[in-house]
Amino acid sequence: MGIIGDSLNKAATATATRPIPKSAGAQTRFHVRHEKGSTRTVAQRLGISQRAVERYLKGQIKTPRPELAAETHTNWQPRVRERAKKQAARSIGIIIETRARFGFTAAPGTFDDGRIRRITQHLPPQYAARLFDAQTAGASEQQLQNIAAEGLQEQYFKDRGRRADGLVVEFTDIDYVELDYS
Repeated sequence: MGIIGDSLNKAATATATRPIPKSAGAQTRFHVRHEKGSTRTVAQRLGISQRAVERYLKGQIKTPRPELAAETHTNWQPRVRERAKKQAARSIGIIIETRARFGFTAAPGTFDDGRIRRITQHLPPQYAARLFDAQTAGASEQQLQNIAAEGLQEQYFKDRGRRADGLVVEFTDIDYVELDYS
């Protein structure tokens, strides 16, 4: 996934109300509970042997494999994540903090060369909903960037439609992006 998609996933992880299990045994118990006691299903999903899952449960393997930790982060508290996403898409919106190159084309014939800017901006719920829907639909990183750029264009550069009518913003050379909707 790209930088915007990863930021959306990181923001979703931050909505957790309880800490994510840290030990290999606790992570494996979570997955086995999630699969209604089937160690075989957990083994198939993680790409390891059923015996390895049983060894995790017994505490014979202490260090979690990267796949186990990643799967735990992905599946931890799915209802809490969905509730936070719905709230962001309906009422609170999303906060985007980024450092990237922003260039824009304004009135006919004028062009401002891009420059690095650090921007922190609240985007209204409709942009949060569009980002979540696009991510769920499997949109490319470029499509997610275009939605974020459009939101920043309308909210930051055009000041919610009060100035710079006809301005088109380019959002490139992203140094970092952090999203928050918790």
